[in-house]
Amino acid sequence: MKKNLLALFLISCSLVTAQSAFEKTVFRDQKINYGKPDSTNVDPDVIRLLGGRLVLKKVTVLKFKKGTDVHLELKLRSNGDKWDKSGSCFVITDPEQISILDVAKGEAEFPSASYVGTKHGGVLPAENYQPVVELLRFMTPFGVGHYSNDERKYSKPVYVPKWEKEVVWNQDISELEDITTGTFYIGVWIDSWTKTGYRIDLSLSYSGRPKKGRKVMPLFNAVKYVKGQALPDFFAEGPLEYGLKVGADLKNVRLHYITTGHGGHSGGDEFIKIRNSVYFDNELVLDTIPWRDDCASFRRFNPTSGVWLRKDSAYYRNPATRERAIKQIEERLASSDLSRSNWCPGSKVVPIQVSLGDLKKGEHRLKVLIPATKAEKGKANHWLVSAYLTYDD
Repeated sequence: MKKNLLALFLISCSLVTAQSAFEKTVFRDQKINYGKPDSTNVDPDVIRLLGGRLVLKKVTVLKFKKGTDVHLELKLRSNGDKWDKSGSCFVITDPEQISILDVAKGEAEFPSASYVGTKHGGVLPAENYQPVVELLRFMTPFGVGHYSNDERKYSKPVYVPKWEKEVVWNQDISELEDITTGTFYIGVWIDSWTKTGYRIDLSLSYSGRPKKGRKVMPLFNAVKYVKGQALPDFFAEGPLEYGLKVGADLKNVRLHYITTGHGGHSGGDEFIKIRNSVYFDNELVLDTIPWRDDCASFRRFNPTSGVWLRKDSAYYRNPATRERAIKQIEERLASSDLSRSNWCPGSKVVPIQVSLGDLKKGEHRLKVLIPATKAEKGKANHWLVSAYLTYDD
């Protein structure tokens, strides 16, 4: 009798624990750079790829039978890198399939069906392969933390009280609960080519609040994570287009689309407005020009941003006469202030969501059209684009 009561007690405790809120720390003060890792503070469970520009970790989290909210928090500090860089936090959905981890280790190759053209491997789904799903797309600011000191005070505009010590991004990824519980690999990639690089903290938090579950279907991912993938400049040659097979009827389907334009200097895709058009089964479901014109609001995270002086006319009150007057002044204009193709230095990139309704079992067609500028020597125009579907469990 006592044994039975003890067993019931242990079972009830495990059920309570499985539905209780908790936080999972994935990376703490983890260095991401191009070069050797530090000899101190090295996590033995961290896998470093591409010379340290990509870090991965195997994570196991209890499954929530009744569902849960999931939130991601990523903190970033420059460890000496002064520049704005593309970044991506992602999850390998099925460790048993071929993955970018296997390709990076030389244990597998991207399936031929995953290629766009001849050099862009791992972009599309294929047999026994799924592209990684992005949990968070972000852009590093110019030098936050490492250079947030008085030496940069002459670059700081009057409306910024202080340079921030780090940038913190929070993202609700509850729609991705299915691939962020159980056992999975989670990684962070930053396109840094410096030995100093960056330092990050990454955590996942689970509320335990009952919530209807969703399933995830990766569609494509054009981010260049590992060797065997090329800079995604193929949109200048034509649309990304392929057929996908749906194995069963799907209810309440949503498309999640992440896009940012890069490169080409002042006249390139980073700084000009270019339309993104997404077609599903030959129907235009998304037609947008991804653009951010609020980049000056991130100025406090960008101490090493290049600064120019620009003449302007300011309307002000003369303190001596108390009369209003117009005076010519020079104002700071930082590179980080400039509008860009759906990102700012120091910002995260929020997925664009589109409801597709219910989908029938069978073949479907997806097309993404971006009339991008052709990449040339010294002008590396490209678009980092990824997408996935979610649907009712």
